[in-house]
Amino acid sequence: MVFREVAVTEIREVLRAWLAGAGLRRVAERAGVDRKTARRYVAAAVEAGLARDGGLGQLTDELVGQVAGVVRPVRPGGRGRAWEQLEACRDQIGAQVKQGLSVVKIGVLLERQGIVVPYRALHRFCVERCGFGRTAATVRVADGEPGVECQLDFGYLGMLFDPVTGRQRKVHALIFTACYSRHMFVWLSFTQTLAAFIAGCEAAWVFFGGVFQVLIPDNASAIVADADAVNPRFTAGWLDYAQAKGFATDAARVRSPKDKPKVERAVQYVRGNFFAGEHFAGLADGQARAEVWCQQVAGTRIHGTIQARPAEVFAEHEAGALLALPAAAYDVPVFTSVKVHRDFHVEVGRALYSAPKEYLGCHLDARADSALVKLFHRGQLVKAHPRQAPGRRITDPADLPAEKTIYAMRDVASLAKAARRHGDNVGVYAERLLDTDLPWTKMRQVYRLLGLARRYGPGPVDTACARALDLDVVNVTKIASMLEKATENTPPPPPPAVAATARFARDPGEYRPTQLTPIPGGQEGTR
Repeated sequence: MVFREVAVTEIREVLRAWLAGAGLRRVAERAGVDRKTARRYVAAAVEAGLARDGGLGQLTDELVGQVAGVVRPVRPGGRGRAWEQLEACRDQIGAQVKQGLSVVKIGVLLERQGIVVPYRALHRFCVERCGFGRTAATVRVADGEPGVECQLDFGYLGMLFDPVTGRQRKVHALIFTACYSRHMFVWLSFTQTLAAFIAGCEAAWVFFGGVFQVLIPDNASAIVADADAVNPRFTAGWLDYAQAKGFATDAARVRSPKDKPKVERAVQYVRGNFFAGEHFAGLADGQARAEVWCQQVAGTRIHGTIQARPAEVFAEHEAGALLALPAAAYDVPVFTSVKVHRDFHVEVGRALYSAPKEYLGCHLDARADSALVKLFHRGQLVKAHPRQAPGRRITDPADLPAEKTIYAMRDVASLAKAARRHGDNVGVYAERLLDTDLPWTKMRQVYRLLGLARRYGPGPVDTACARALDLDVVNVTKIASMLEKATENTPPPPPPAVAATARFARDPGEYRPTQLTPIPGGQEGTR
């Protein structure tokens, strides 16, 4: 099996199905994991205190984190020993597959060579590395119970004008086809991202009036992170959405359109009957007309297989069997892996969030919706912050080292308090330094004052600060100079003596201002 980290959503999916009363085989199928893996998850959860009759409220982040810590695989090589043995015999096994030998017979021949591996590992190796089973014939599969299964697929329709970009763009249709009634819904999109899938699903549930219990998509990268014929691994975002809506996912195999034939045939029908030859003003206009077409054209035709009108069969047999439509709209989250940088922050959605100092340099898993950002480390919830707008930052002082918290948070009150611990005069001097309109611009001077206290001791610095306060000199450089020259204890010089009055000084009242008198001829003189 490929080495991978245990996902929080995967564990929650297994425990959610188990609490719903499903057996381990069904639990494993719904979550896309091996039955042994599902058993390990359930056993670890029960040991952590999970009760089957306790309800979904037990699935807290703390419980899932405990399970992840117990079941997390430890295989540094990324592959098991059995897989490494099979890789050495890949050419031989490939030739035996081409000869038409079964996996059991190939295992017997390997045992004769002294290579003993589990059947499941050998079967997976034959499928993934040697193309085993790709030429097997298919059979018609039963439709299943009403309201249970719905197949979906993205199909290319053609070019459509986009008023936003002002150019023609490729448009795709996300088609939903109910397996029992063949009733369908079409969602138009320019992209095939996870957000497009979820937007299409949300519109489909409104159109159908409920949620199907099982969705059968293809192996789109937005849904399937690791394609596998037996146990595909779904993306964290898709699993989170499935958990919120309550449905299970049964992805088709890679390059196996026969796994979802009902929706595969519908792609051609939608392209030829709905889109071809039509002119749409834009994506919104096309979507509105697509919903009308699904209800009035595709839903009322006589389907060739069931020989009935899909909309009528759906209303009679399937509408009442669907899961209830949730009242609240789904808040699409963002899942990403982030690194705790040297400033003890991670970046999610162009905003910064502090992380505990213990995880400096580590990679964390982040889940961010419109309200909350959660940070996980190996399945353990380590931090949660309110969601911030791009360009903003939120910092928890507890996440920073104690010696950096005051400066990083510009906490001038705590800085003055720290200075007072070295002496009353040092504290008063620090408060005088910080007594400005922009106190954080003087923080470095206070830090220098604290550095002098560590270098020369609190006593001399307190004495020097007292001398400086008496002289009303608020300058850390003067304090450093006094300590360097050891003059903090030197008494101040006496004030200069007042100069004696001059012996022949005249009374200022005897002086009169000079007056100007006019002189004939336009000139002025003095007298």
